[in-house]
Amino acid sequence: MSSKTRIGIIGCGNISSIYLKNAPRFEAIEVAAVADLDADRAAAQAKEYNVPRVLSTEALLADPGIDIVLNLTIPGVHGELAIKALEAGKSVYNEKPLALDRESAAKMLALAREKGLRVGCAPDTFLGAGLQTCRKLIDTGAIGQPIAAVGFMMGAGPEAWHPNPFFFYQKGAGPLFDMGPYYLTALTTLFGPVSRVTSSSQIPFKQRPIGSEPHRGELINVEVPTHVAAVLDFVSGPVATLITSFDIAGKNHLPRIEIYGTEGTLQVPDPNTFEGPVLLNKRGEEAWTEVPITFGYNENSRGVGLADMAVAIQCGRPHRASGEVAFHVLDLMHSIHEASEAGKHLPMASTMSRPEPFPENLPFGQIPA
Repeated sequence: MSSKTRIGIIGCGNISSIYLKNAPRFEAIEVAAVADLDADRAAAQAKEYNVPRVLSTEALLADPGIDIVLNLTIPGVHGELAIKALEAGKSVYNEKPLALDRESAAKMLALAREKGLRVGCAPDTFLGAGLQTCRKLIDTGAIGQPIAAVGFMMGAGPEAWHPNPFFFYQKGAGPLFDMGPYYLTALTTLFGPVSRVTSSSQIPFKQRPIGSEPHRGELINVEVPTHVAAVLDFVSGPVATLITSFDIAGKNHLPRIEIYGTEGTLQVPDPNTFEGPVLLNKRGEEAWTEVPITFGYNENSRGVGLADMAVAIQCGRPHRASGEVAFHVLDLMHSIHEASEAGKHLPMASTMSRPEPFPENLPFGQIPA
């Protein structure tokens, strides 16, 4: 590879730290500039992580020295800013979700095709060692033919600990849009696209009291379902049940994701992480067996999808954490809510291709050409 791809980061909030920490470890990329509406925050991140330049958003978008914009702004402006970056002639990699609405996301992808640019999107956790191990086990027939899967994201909601939890309960958020991308990206990259969905959802508490500072005691008006139970039919055959909830007061013992096949069961690690464990139970066995992890990126590797996109652009191959995958996930989340409102199954208009798997034993920082 002749030179590093230069990354400009817009949005220097909490999530930016792990990207800035990991970026120097990737051979393919370097962070050339950061920008944020809060110039002091951008300057602080630049100082801590040795980024050479702090720019305004407008200056970063206009800078010919930036190849890819890493869009770490709040979800509500993911679509708007990504479109501006594409109009400025730059490929863009968004934090999840791709956008809040299908229209902005579709415009983004169409503009990228028109200009010969790329759109990538988090989560890239499916490229981690845990989920890549699960991918290999499924593809090599370790559990036979996959028949079904379940996924559970069950908790009490973030208002007990988050300093500013209001946005979690506004349009475009809730448990499905907040954590659903991890689960849906994991399932679709393991099984492929979904053909139809149905669901039921509810809002049991119209207001929720905040238990954290500085807003302790204030009430949040809830605008979105906080308990969503979905059923997804995959084109390849499996049927998955996914529950995402902010309404679980006590603990639960449910798995994050389990996959059931004709010859066994696979317990998938938390899809919000990159590591294991991966557990396998074959037909007739009494106990679970922990499967050895033979893939790289067995730690918090956020940014691996961005680095893969940079290598893909230079090599002319498809990138793995693609806008196509992210659009299908966004379409799924909207369809799940719409199916509950309609009280029926809804066919999926979008589709996707499963990304190519990673090779085993990749050292951190290396990306296959």
